[in-house]
Amino acid sequence: MRQALTLAESVMYITSPNPRVACLIVRDGQLLASGATQMAGGPHAEVMALRQAAERGLEVAGSTIYVTLEPCSHFGRTPPCVDALVAARPARVVVAMHDPNPLVSGQGIAKLHAAGIPVTTMVCAAEALALNPGFVARMTRKTPWVWLKLAASLDGRIALENGQSQWITGPAARADGHHWRARSCVVLTGSGTVKADDPQMNVRHVDTARAPIKAIIDTRFEVDENARIFDGTRTWVFTSHNDPAKAARLAERNVQVIEMPADGARVNLHAVMHWLGQHDVNEVHVEAGSRLSGALLQAQCVDELLIYTAPVLLGAGMGMVCLPGMENLSDAQRFQFTDTQSVAPDLRLRARHIDRWNALLQAVQPPNANPNH
Repeated sequence: MRQALTLAESVMYITSPNPRVACLIVRDGQLLASGATQMAGGPHAEVMALRQAAERGLEVAGSTIYVTLEPCSHFGRTPPCVDALVAARPARVVVAMHDPNPLVSGQGIAKLHAAGIPVTTMVCAAEALALNPGFVARMTRKTPWVWLKLAASLDGRIALENGQSQWITGPAARADGHHWRARSCVVLTGSGTVKADDPQMNVRHVDTARAPIKAIIDTRFEVDENARIFDGTRTWVFTSHNDPAKAARLAERNVQVIEMPADGARVNLHAVMHWLGQHDVNEVHVEAGSRLSGALLQAQCVDELLIYTAPVLLGAGMGMVCLPGMENLSDAQRFQFTDTQSVAPDLRLRARHIDRWNALLQAVQPPNANPNH
């Protein structure tokens, strides 16, 4: 199964909005064929593996099939994968995690059982979920999985008092950050960052056939029409103060302006997240200033922190996030470190909101399963 998960990781950048899935066909400890899900509309992992076996003239009947997600059981852009597996007559199917999609949700496994094919589930489930937290989040809570990227000094500064921030972290950290952009469906920033840094927000350092959509939170719709972010690639602007003439001009550059309700002086971030979920967005990568970063945290929209820490001290300057003060530590949002990696000379820290992670893990398990298994 871990070999299958490694194969699923190889299609990390291309499958959205579908999950990253891989399938291995094994007999007597020997790999017969393998396959991974292709771009949306293309074959799923099971079909790719079965095709490879057929091309090699290999018999699948009596084999063991490993798949990192429950086989789909409905007609979408492609026929049900479970029907292809039943027709192949394997001796056993091993599944990493159940599919939380209501159109599947146990039906794929039920079809295998009904065909007399034994099924083992929940093998490396947490590792499989780590490849697809956004898909599971969208299927269960109707909003994407959101990670917030921060690059800061040891004393928690993302910029000097005069606003200078390029560059606190080194080239390796910046290149690593592009992997996270590439795997996301949307790269989100704020109008303040666009104004201050004029970023491109595109993917560099990573080869990918599917570029993420760029998005801006711009409550008053003040973004400069000539900003570099408007490079002709698909871009969304979320605002509460639309200007139809400006929106029409931007539309000619592949920019869609989406009006959102206001929440005080800012676009309602919950409304943005639900809109994204409705539009097949699985994962959102946030690179923003301290105000939007803090607002997303305060609105409980951040599921994971991706922090690049440089071995420098900056003293007075801009903090990582702008949050109101607290009187009690019990009010703090708590995350759990999941990974620490050197991207010399810096460190990359990952931390998940553990309650939200456990909710997803519970969602991909059969009833009465142990969520910590």
